Amino acid sequence: MGKSENYPIRRVVVVGGGSAGWIAAARIAARNADPEGEPGHDRVAVVLVESPTEPSIGVGEGTWPTMRNTLAKVRLSETDFIRSADAVFKQGARFVGWTWGGDDAYYHPLNPPVGAGEVNLSPHWEERAATAPSGEDFAHSVDFQGALCDAGLAPKAITHPEFAGLANYAYHLDAGKFATLLRDHAVGRLGVRHVVGDVVSADRTAAGDIQALRLADGTVIEGDLFVDCTGFKGVLIDRVYGVPLKSCRQYLFADKALALQIPYAVEDAPIACHTVATAQAAGWIWDIGLWSRRGVGHVYSSAHTSADQAEAALRAYAGPGAEGLPVRSIDINAGHRETFWINNCVAVGLSAGFIEPLEASALMLIELSMDTIADRLPATRRAMDPIARQFNADFHHHWARVIEFLKLHYILTRRQEPFWQDNLDAATVPGELAERLELWRHHAPCAADFTRHREVFSWPSYQYVLHGMGFPTQYAGHPTLGPERKAATRLFARAAAQRSDAMARLPPHRSLIRAIRQHGLQRL
Repeated sequence: MGKSENYPIRRVVVVGGGSAGWIAAARIAARNADPEGEPGHDRVAVVLVESPTEPSIGVGEGTWPTMRNTLAKVRLSETDFIRSADAVFKQGARFVGWTWGGDDAYYHPLNPPVGAGEVNLSPHWEERAATAPSGEDFAHSVDFQGALCDAGLAPKAITHPEFAGLANYAYHLDAGKFATLLRDHAVGRLGVRHVVGDVVSADRTAAGDIQALRLADGTVIEGDLFVDCTGFKGVLIDRVYGVPLKSCRQYLFADKALALQIPYAVEDAPIACHTVATAQAAGWIWDIGLWSRRGVGHVYSSAHTSADQAEAALRAYAGPGAEGLPVRSIDINAGHRETFWINNCVAVGLSAGFIEPLEASALMLIELSMDTIADRLPATRRAMDPIARQFNADFHHHWARVIEFLKLHYILTRRQEPFWQDNLDAATVPGELAERLELWRHHAPCAADFTRHREVFSWPSYQYVLHGMGFPTQYAGHPTLGPERKAATRLFARAAAQRSDAMARLPPHRSLIRAIRQHGLQRL
């Protein structure tokens, strides 16, 4: 029996588990539940259908600071999250060997430059480096977070309440344990109905909407809005609607990844408070510290190296601690859907798209998707169409900016291997990025270069990478620097003072995580 043209949205069906599915289900359920948590007052019912046979990819270990907001919105305590997901703090990323192929390195911290709303310090740092070189790179000159990472210090102390700290921070987490935590919380606390079964077909209305899903055991799951979180298979967005992937392989060459999980050699080994991304001949290696192990993986281009060579490079990096450990292989079909929200179906997570994990954008894009879907859940079917159009336009923009920012890391290199030289081919550089680089030779990246109210990567991120990799500029001597010079000098001094203060006040990373696991943080 068909539905009326403008029915109310009362039931949301999430298909697929893992981080994407359970974030989606928890966000919608928490947003639409009674504020006091009383049962029976939910405005929207949420059902999650999870296949018993499809494993989660399970290697998304890096997050953005946005995860703090997501945890708070789904009413998960930071203490429970750290204990259950083996989570630790992340303060940015350190890129090693990307410029010259040796031990050159720079940080992309999560803090913006000091005084970011007052003075753009980028040209002033260039001027200082040219006239009175101190040997201090851009990230360390304009912020204290790189120094914390160097010293292995946490971004907060045990006296800070949940989700607050002295420095901006995200997390490293065990993706499998995180999904389990979300599942238990969503089902046990938020009222999500969990159905285990394989989707075999979908009933659709004459207008093309999905009306119900049919499972292999004969169960029928009806819904008003369907969220496809089924990963690479795209059970709804691909198999029902046939929405193709738009490849970005012309820009980003990596199409394979190998992953290892390496226990610490000793129980009290330091935990890095940042992601380490070390360039290789045909790609790069990630190194992420968790509570009891490290996640280490090699992202590479199969056109530039073999699987055996890539694994050899990964094991050489990992050292004796990885001997005998199994390697997991992951295919990267780099690209995103041509449409993300079609009719009453929206793709979130890997079903929407996937590119290499540089800069940890995968979980962030899930969170960003749910900020629209959960916070602006349409009240009726008719109201869904304008929200879907806005969603599609926004996410075409977001994906383009993610691809652009990742490509930036490859095109400032001086490495000579074929993989890196091929990245320098102008035909592989997105047109808008090439245009921006020409602008940024003469004018430092600033807020005016990014017109959207919400950008996935904004001007501070570009500054950290451009200066970190030695992008040649002509900022020094610009006439606008004079009136700001005194203010800039004060800000550089402020950054140094903040560094001294933070180094004195903050504990070693592992010590703080141990204290949180034992005693917990003060809840907001």
